[in-house]
Amino acid sequence: MEFRTTRALRGPNIWSQQTVLDSHLEIPTAGMGPLPDLDIFRSRLKGVYPGLSTVVDEVAHLRAGTHSVGLAYAALLAKVALQLQIDAGCPVTLGHVIETGEPNVYRVIVEYREEPVGRIALHHARELCLAALTEHPFSTDTVISELRTLDQQIRLGPSTGAIVRAAVARGIPFRRLNERSLVQLGYGAKQHRILAAETDKTSAVAESIVQDKELTKRLLDAIGVPVPKGRPVTTADDAWEAAQEIGGAVVVKPQNGNQGRGVAVNLTTKEQVLAAFASAKEEGDEIIVEQFAPGSDYRLLVIGNKLIAAARREPPQVTGDGRRTIRELVAEVNLDPRRGEDHATPLSKIPIDEIACGVLADQGLSPESIPAAGQRVLLRRNANLSTGGTAADVTDLVHPEVSARVIDAVRMVGLDIAGVDVVASDISRPLEKQSGVIVEINAAPGLRMHLEPSSGKGRPVGEAIVASMFGENDNGRIPIVAVTGTNGKTTTTRLIAHILKCNKAKVGMTCTDGVYVGERRIDTGDCSGPKSARMVLTNPIVDAAVLETARGGILREGLGFDRCDVAVVTNIAEGDHLGMAGIETPEHLARVKRVIIENVARNGFGVLNAEDPLTAAMADYCPGKVVFFAKSGDHPLLKNHRAAGGKVVFTQNNWIVAAEGQWEARVANLATVPLTFGGVIGFQVENTMASVAAAWSLQVPYEVIRTALESFTSDVRKVPARFNVLQAAGATVVIDYGHNASALVALIDALEKIPHTRRKIVYTAAGDRRDEDIVRQAELIATAFDEIVVYEDQCTRGRQDGEVVRLMREGFQLGQRLKKIDETRGELIAIEMCLKSLAAGDLILIQADQVELAIEFVQGYLSKLPEEHRSAALVKSASKE
Repeated sequence: MEFRTTRALRGPNIWSQQTVLDSHLEIPTAGMGPLPDLDIFRSRLKGVYPGLSTVVDEVAHLRAGTHSVGLAYAALLAKVALQLQIDAGCPVTLGHVIETGEPNVYRVIVEYREEPVGRIALHHARELCLAALTEHPFSTDTVISELRTLDQQIRLGPSTGAIVRAAVARGIPFRRLNERSLVQLGYGAKQHRILAAETDKTSAVAESIVQDKELTKRLLDAIGVPVPKGRPVTTADDAWEAAQEIGGAVVVKPQNGNQGRGVAVNLTTKEQVLAAFASAKEEGDEIIVEQFAPGSDYRLLVIGNKLIAAARREPPQVTGDGRRTIRELVAEVNLDPRRGEDHATPLSKIPIDEIACGVLADQGLSPESIPAAGQRVLLRRNANLSTGGTAADVTDLVHPEVSARVIDAVRMVGLDIAGVDVVASDISRPLEKQSGVIVEINAAPGLRMHLEPSSGKGRPVGEAIVASMFGENDNGRIPIVAVTGTNGKTTTTRLIAHILKCNKAKVGMTCTDGVYVGERRIDTGDCSGPKSARMVLTNPIVDAAVLETARGGILREGLGFDRCDVAVVTNIAEGDHLGMAGIETPEHLARVKRVIIENVARNGFGVLNAEDPLTAAMADYCPGKVVFFAKSGDHPLLKNHRAAGGKVVFTQNNWIVAAEGQWEARVANLATVPLTFGGVIGFQVENTMASVAAAWSLQVPYEVIRTALESFTSDVRKVPARFNVLQAAGATVVIDYGHNASALVALIDALEKIPHTRRKIVYTAAGDRRDEDIVRQAELIATAFDEIVVYEDQCTRGRQDGEVVRLMREGFQLGQRLKKIDETRGELIAIEMCLKSLAAGDLILIQADQVELAIEFVQGYLSKLPEEHRSAALVKSASKE
């Protein structure tokens, strides 16, 4: 068993809306026969991993004889990988296996929550299966423990996780921005960010104030909030002197500390104070000695100037049984599954460290002491959860006056989220009536004690934090339009973006030409994948996103968003990307591109080409509503959809018409839409209808849509190599990116509309296309053009030198029109060769591969022609791909 490749699909994908690992597993089965040892193998798996007893029986149906031994083993491996994660505490459910068509190679799909955990589980699943096959030992418990520890270390902690879950429950998308706790909630201009229990509304000034405990006390004292007496100290002797000034028990703590580190309480002797000073000094140079307030330790959580939760905290402790040592008692307490090594669990393990030994010594004990039955033994004097303390919910007991003083304190320092430490005998009485005090205010407070208290009910603190950032009806989303298809993607993407810009939106756009925010290109190259989509959705100035979504990105990583408001599929055509990455038929290609339709929001729209059966069939998979478009309103699918009250877009008397049920409206006259050449370029009419349908779905006013269509005068700068038309020396030159048979068919139809006497083309086929697709492209060229300059591309995409041209020459033999074939190497050399024979009446189609270089070269060449032989500027541009 060997994994050839493993890809992490980090967004919605062809298998699931969840994140999954997509692996190709090779299992040679020569001589193994039709499942002779499956029962034995299953029995061995159960012996190695008893937790599999149920799941391994689920593959029993593979014994029917219609499946291979390898498929059965691959299915069992997927079950093992899934179960390992489940037993490690990961809530995953999807495990799936299919045959790839290649002998002994299987596609294993396993859901994950944390990618490193999923990858390691997959690795150990293979090792476990091999151990069962060879009857070698395997420590399943060790692996599960390793996975559980890793999961706890890298997953979002309790505080951040609670906020994220609350956001997801409200439909707010999220994205983790680093390996720690920085998380983006929402998209684009609607986003907010959190860092654990801090938000982008948390004031840096307020955080600085509360880190200075002495300053905090002075500010609170100034508004009449009760605080303990005390002062900063510089030396151990100064600390003891301050303790004597205060009188009675004192607290020693770092002035800028957090999470209880270096804090010692209820100190009465000089030795205790000096030892506490030394401990606090390890956390910082500035130390405070203050009055110890008797009573219970409470933590009150204030969010948005409202008291949300309160807990009574108890220091870490054990109760003696007269038999076991303190060390043994602590070890038993630490077995509680709620206690972990870090902040990923509701409680933390109790440490037996130097501080604990000091607290035990104050009680006349050591870790090896055996306390009497019922004897209460403290391991810390403070009650922080991070050092093993516990908490009981007391939210419903807090007196209104206590709540008011706490909120006053938080207002004074200026925090949006604060954990306020209160010491009082009874939280249900006003502080002033019991000598209660506020001892500290904490920024970024831990939420664990309020989410899963040791006793009492958990409080919705995550929900409160989300509500403080997002209004009641705010889901943090901006309009997202996803566009895919075989041809027309880029033009449709650009036109939709242009319409939204005309509607005053700050648009982020991704396409095969780059990433754009407004008019600025922020990345170059083919940017139609999930990485580029995330780049746009992370940008805080973007308030609408239009995302070209290509097949490759979906297969490689899934979508770069969780759902979209509008999904546009222009068409599914044969002959492009088939035979690649398991895509063998147009139906397979449609399945991949359908992913954007499957992830339309329930109140969103899928925009589908009714004239393409594979595209139209996607309607059944759209969670939202559907808008069909077609050239004729009499198309049966449009008529039926409209009769059912659905939305449709079509052309009538050279107008683009939008209709819903009995209602209809003329949106724009094609004679005024430059992109369509007055309505004569068919594929551009389709792209325009798709764009109109998308804008209508986003409730863009018709007058804005009309103005946008009339002003979309695309050129080589805005829509490079998408049917850019230039005129020079009485000839017409068209630059286009089209690179498949269906694109050629559409281009040839469009060229028929342009007057000419001789038709020439510069072209090559991509080497990663199937042989028959390359031959078909050449055949179309040979039936529609008089001359061709065919060239071998510098990148042959896995083929031998000369192989692409050889296949194209086979196709040329199938056409009747082609009279002259010139062959060369290199795109720019081919273009120059063609343009050298430029004559009046020529119509030249230049297929641009290196788009910017090709356009620059053509423009430069034409500009050098004699003035009387060239036009002043680009005449028209349109776009097909």
